[in-house]
Amino acid sequence: MNNLIISFYHFVLTFRGKTIPDDKSKLADWIFYDHDFPKHTMSYHEISDYLEMNSPFPNALTVFDDLYDLYQLKNNSNL
Repeated sequence: MNNLIISFYHFVLTFRGKTIPDDKSKLADWIFYDHDFPKHTMSYHEISDYLEMNSPFPNALTVFDDLYDLYQLKNNSNL
């Protein structure tokens, strides 16, 4: 069993680089290129607050919510 819990940033990078981009990959690519994104946090509120102030596209917060749910599932399975 793998007990490693990763930051949201490292999790979201797994969605980067799709041949045909979808909203999840677009957000992942944007996060990768945004040097101010809070890379080391696991806090939903810290990331959500950041995206509210710096949203790259209209439904980015909805996409973040979906990705954060997946992130929690993955981290919970690592416990």
